[in-house]
Amino acid sequence: LGDVYKRQTLFIDEGFGSLDENAREQAIRILQGLSGGSRLVGIISHVTELKQEIEDQLIVNKDENGSRVRWQIS
Repeated sequence: LGDVYKRQTLFIDEGFGSLDENAREQAIRILQGLSGGSRLVGIISHVTELKQEIEDQLIVNKDENGSRVRWQIS
């Protein structure tokens, strides 16, 4: 966990739902290019199409008992 604090981190919260397919694909390519090495890029979104584009995901599900999280690592 200590290595996470040494990383450059960027979180993007939404905005993908308003993009058309071409613009969304371009945004994903740019963000993937920014990630790697000491850089971590996190995307917070409800857009289903992003699930196909993003390899490693922290998935949050909410139910009547609260929220549950799980990692989906490819």
